[in-house]
This record gives sequence, structure tokens and C-alpha cells, in this order.
Amino acid sequence: MLIKSCQSMSIDQIINFIEQILLNRQLTPIERLILRQSWFGHTYNEIAKDSAYGIAHIKEVGSQLWHDLSEVLGQKVSKKNLRLVWDNYQETHQKSEAKTTGLLENYQPEIEIKKKYPDLIHLVFPGCSLSVNSPFYINRPPIEEQVYGEITKPGCAIRIKAPKKMGKTSLLNRIVAHAKTLKYKTVYLDFQEADDVVFADLDKFLRWFCSNISRQLHINPILDNYWDEDMGSKVSCKIYFQEYLLEAIDSPLLLALNEVNRVFEYPKLARDFLPMLRFWHEQARVIDIWQQLRLVIVHATEIYIPLNINQSPFNVGLGINLPPFNLKQVQDLADRYGLNWRDNDSDMQNFPSQLIAMLGGHPYLMNIALYHLCRGDMTLPELLKTAATPSGIYRDHLRSHLATILDQPQLASAIKLVVKERESVQLEAIAAYKLESMGLVKLDGYHAQPSCELYRLYFREQLI
Repeated sequence: MLIKSCQSMSIDQIINFIEQILLNRQLTPIERLILRQSWFGHTYNEIAKDSAYGIAHIKEVGSQLWHDLSEVLGQKVSKKNLRLVWDNYQETHQKSEAKTTGLLENYQPEIEIKKKYPDLIHLVFPGCSLSVNSPFYINRPPIEEQVYGEITKPGCAIRIKAPKKMGKTSLLNRIVAHAKTLKYKTVYLDFQEADDVVFADLDKFLRWFCSNISRQLHINPILDNYWDEDMGSKVSCKIYFQEYLLEAIDSPLLLALNEVNRVFEYPKLARDFLPMLRFWHEQARVIDIWQQLRLVIVHATEIYIPLNINQSPFNVGLGINLPPFNLKQVQDLADRYGLNWRDNDSDMQNFPSQLIAMLGGHPYLMNIALYHLCRGDMTLPELLKTAATPSGIYRDHLRSHLATILDQPQLASAIKLVVKERESVQLEAIAAYKLESMGLVKLDGYHAQPSCELYRLYFREQLI
């Protein structure tokens, strides 16, 4: 029998089968949560109540997940009929080829491969941020050494900027882990997790901000004791942070703020919140207790909201721009995948430089390529020939970007200009920054070029 019955198969096995066989991608943590909880009949409200995610975000991710599963299974999948569809899928495939039988019954969450040196590593489909002990994390000197040293400085601020999928969150995970080894308190906030309604109002946003920080510090949130309508939200927030939270801890606090660029989409909020972060950082010069705060701000693009130069948090502290991988780093990553690129095969000897020519050293795109080469899914010439086509290994990634661009005419017009020319072209500021945030272009001022040949080839074919 190809697939075990629901009774004998765990939800973990089902999730892993969906990742490796059906969707050919790793599910995000929130997708795994939705799938797991839906399998056991929990409602979206129940999922939201027991997690850090807002219900609107859960519903949005869930809707896309059911859509993706519906496409690969050939029948409509919903939260309510998930088990029924799975049963039908099992019955349909019970008489499939015997060689597939062991694939799921003996399936393990990760595929073990042997490196050129003795120890084993685990090969998983790239997609999510890397855990702190992942063998696939590549250092980009001197960045890691700089940030680890910087967080030991009282009242420091670190700004990490890079497009999506360039490794910002993986680096942030390591900063947080390093802070814990120093016995610091740590708080990690990802602004993608907040409901849209939270960003509509400064007071609501700052209460969400303080409440989340309080709970991560295991401190009872008593905002009403400090919130004063006459003083306003920003002053109330500052007093709550200074007189309650910082007073309650006996060590430095690393406050890690991820995806801060989401605030850029709300100009009124951005003009209040971002200068507030700058002000908090500057308080360390005059008030000792603020030296306990170590602030890390992570964002995908430049801010496109005009701010007074003396109020912006993006021109103080240590600024880090995460670069793409260079040739040496790609070679190192290939070694970690166990690929013998130094053998006599001319294709393999040159493949790090060939991949850089196509993918521009983009970490996520590189990992996808090395994953498929390591598994033996295709040869290097096949990969390079099909990479930018609708049937290549990047098809889902490229199709997702295309859908986003077609949904926003100003982005479609901008990317057409970029991929049509060999030289950089000047773009309107917001379109330029949004395309940079997506990782599709690299900017020099407002002048843009495709960030890699893969995007130039694909979007030229699709849009021109």
C-alpha cells in the first residue's frame, strides 16, 4: 500500500509528505501550525488564541495554503474537508508503483546525506530562516563579528538591511542566540505577525508593541497604569518602557525588530514610531537605565517616507547591508551540500561561477540550486537551461513575484524598463524601493538593474 491510513500515520509524516512530494517546498512555521491544528479540527479563532499570530494573518496564509494543495491534488481543499481529501488521495494512490511504497511509510522529516568528511548533515528544502545550528549558514565576514561586538555596547543600535530571502532573519536569529549566551534578556518582534488593524492607529500600535515585549519578558502587562491620554501615546510608551520594563530586569535587553519595513506602508505611523526609536537610542547618552537597551532593526529596503535627518533611526548606530554570496562563499556552501565540484568534470569545476552568473550570489536562489544538484534531480547544464522558464526549479518563486507585479501596475511598468535595458535605468522612488524589497533589483540611488540574470530573463519573457 502506497500511503498509510490516517489512523497509522502521524500528522508529522503527512506534513513532511506534503512538503517533499506534493508541494516540493518547505512549509513556513505558520503553514505547519495551520495544517496541524486544522487536522485536529481547530477553528481559526482557536489557532489564533493559542499562537502569536493574528487571526487575519492566519486566515490569509490558510487560504493560500488550501489553494496550493487544491492545485496539486486536483480537487478543492478547504479547512473543513482536509481529512476527507486526504482519504480520497490515499485510495487513489493505493495501487501506484511499488517503488513509491516505502517513500512515505519509512519517510523521515529530513533526508540524510554524507559529506566529504565523516559527519552527517540533514538536507531540507530551503525556504525558512536557518536555525542557529544549521550547517548551511554561511558567514559573511566581518558582519557576524561586528554585530556580536556591537551588542555589548551600552545603548547600541544596529540596522540590518537586505532584500527578502537574503539571510536577514538567519543573521538576526544568531544575534539573539549570542545575546542569550551573554545572559541578556531578549525580545523578538516580527511586524509581519501583526494584524493590519494594529497599524491603523499609533495608540493601538504602541500598546501592541509594549504588550508583546512585556509578555516575552514574562512581565505582567499593566499598560493602563502608565498610559495617560493627556501625555499622548509616545510619552506613555516611553514611561512604561523606562519606569516599568527596564526597571524590572537586571540585565541588558536586546530588542530585535524584524520586518520593520512593514511600518513604511503606513506613513502617519512611520513618522511617529521611527523617530521614537531614534529618541530611545539617544536616551542612553543622558539616562543610565536606557543603556540597558540594545536595539536591532531589520528591514528589506530604504525608507521611502520623508523623515527629518535628525529624527531618523536609519542614520545612527551600526549599519549592515547584507551582500550576496561571493565565489568563495558559494564554494563553501557547495562543500556543505557534499557536492564534489573540484573533480575532473569541467561543468562541475566551473559551476560555482556559473551559478553566480545566473543567480547573482543570492543566498536563497543558491540554496535551491544546490539542493536539487545534491539530490541528483538534474545536471548543472539542465538547471541553467531551464532556470528562468515556467517549468524550472524556480517556477513557484518566479510565479509568486510575477503575480505581485501584475497586481501593481506601477511595479510592472518599472520592472519592464529594468529588464529591457542592459544599463541601469532610473525609477520612481517608491517603485524602486518596493522592487528592491522583493529582491528583484539592486539600486544605486534611484537607478536600478536586475539583481540577477534569472530575473532579467524571466521577466523579459513574461512582460515584454
